[in-house]
Order: sequence, then C-alpha cells, then structure tokens
Amino acid sequence: MRSGRVAGLAAALLALLSVLAVPRAEAKPNPQAQLDRLTKQAADLQKRYRGEIQSLEDARRAVQKAGDRVKKLRADLAAAEDRVAQFYAGSYMTGNIDGARVISYSGDPDMILSQVATVTYIAEEKNQRLAYIGRLIEEQKAAKKLADRKVADLRDEIKDLQAKRRQVDELLKKFGFQTPDAGSGLTPRMISVRNVIMQRFPMPFSVGCLRVGDPGEHGKGRACDFMMSTGGRMPDAASQARGDALAQWCIENGRQIGIMYIIWRQRYYDIRTGAGWRQMSDRGGITANHYDHVHVSVF
Repeated sequence: MRSGRVAGLAAALLALLSVLAVPRAEAKPNPQAQLDRLTKQAADLQKRYRGEIQSLEDARRAVQKAGDRVKKLRADLAAAEDRVAQFYAGSYMTGNIDGARVISYSGDPDMILSQVATVTYIAEEKNQRLAYIGRLIEEQKAAKKLADRKVADLRDEIKDLQAKRRQVDELLKKFGFQTPDAGSGLTPRMISVRNVIMQRFPMPFSVGCLRVGDPGEHGKGRACDFMMSTGGRMPDAASQARGDALAQWCIENGRQIGIMYIIWRQRYYDIRTGAGWRQMSDRGGITANHYDHVHVSVF
C-alpha cells in the first residue's frame, strides 16, 4: 500500500518538476526598422503638407503607446521568470529535491515521502508564480497584436494621405507660403482669419495665438485658439453652441480663406484631406482635448 502511494507521489513530483521548467517567450523579429521607415514617411508627409496632420499624430501616439506596453510586459515577464528560477533553485537546495532520485529510490519509503512533502509545501507558491507568468504571456501576446494593428493603422493612414498629395499640392499652390510678421508673430493669413472670425462670432473669452517655442502651428504663427470658456472649464450650453457654429463656419469657408484644419471637442477636421470629422485620441484633459476652445490653423 505504502509503495503504491510512494509511486503515485513520485509521479506527481515528476509532473511538477516538468511544469516548473518555464519556457521563454518566442523571439519576435525586431519591428524597429519598419517603425523607423513609417516615422520617416510620416515626417515627410507633414513637411509636404506644410503643417501638422492630426490623424498621423494620433496614429503615431497609438503606435508608441502600444509599443511601450509590449516592452513593459516583456520586462515584467523576464523578471517574473528569473524570480521563479531563483525560487526553484533555493527550494531545491533547501529541500534536497532530486526528481531522478525520487523516481529510482528503493529504500525507506518515509525518506521519499519526506522529500515529496517538501515539494508539496512549496508547490502552491510556485504554481501561483507560474500562473502569474502565464497571465503575463497572454497579456504580452494581446499587446503585441494590438501594437501590430496600430502599426497597420499608421501604414494605412500614410498610404491614404500619399494618395491625396495632388489635391493638397493644389491647395498649397493656391495659398502659397507666408512668414510671420515681426510685430504680432502671426502670418498675414492668420491675422485675416482671426479678424473675420472675431467679427462674426462674439468672443467673451480670450483668443490665444502665438506661443513662442511651440513646435506646432502656434509656434509658427499659423494657429489661434478661440476660447469658449475660461481655461480648463467645460463651456456652458450657449458657449458650446457658439463653438459648434464657429467650427462649422470654418469648415464651410476654409478652402476659400486658407484654413488648414480645425480641432474642437476632441475631434479634428482637416481641410486638406476632406476626410470629415475624426475622433482625436484622449490627451488627458479638457484643454488638451480641446473642449474649452476651437483651434484653427491656416496654411
């Protein structure tokens, strides 16, 4: 009876030892070269389009966020695997656990049962660690799939924008290129568009344009923010309606007066591409998501 129990426990021990051999995640090809190529294409497009392209910026942010998630999970997985290996090594040394000796042992059954009891004692914690590693592996697989989809989205966005270069070139040729004047720091076109908007729409709150050092259109003197509330506060119903009306007017008249794109209520409308309103990624706040102001950029 005891010998049968020993054989059963020995078989359980052997199975446990085989489970504890944690496989490393399969090596994946480094996608950095592909990302570098797409990033360069995106930069070339923004240069050719003569300004920021929000759809590309959102796609780039999504790729970066997904890639950072994959890297973190990969690091977490490596750390967890190392901890399990160290834990197993310590348990082996402390308990004098030897799977081969357990299977072949023919002496006192109490000795083999003592070794099996040591394994049983630590098995639950080891299994918990292994389960955690299993979850990390599944999360990493899901994150990698998401990252691949985001890269594909960026690639598709670039392809779509490249197909529209001719019509964009026509718009750019129509409006030419302007430099900011020394006084206001704004281009003549931005000054003209700002004045027309302020004549048509009452502005009880501020209008902010030049932002020295800004890498985007504000720093080039080609953008203004028309506030619909005090900064950082959601507009009331009347102010939101005024913002909606202003954004719609810009869409309807943009190609005539040289508006390049509009951002309002976490959406953007690019006159160059004619793609309609598109949702903008969450940038973390009322102002960053353009809920309290209408952003207008010009060619």
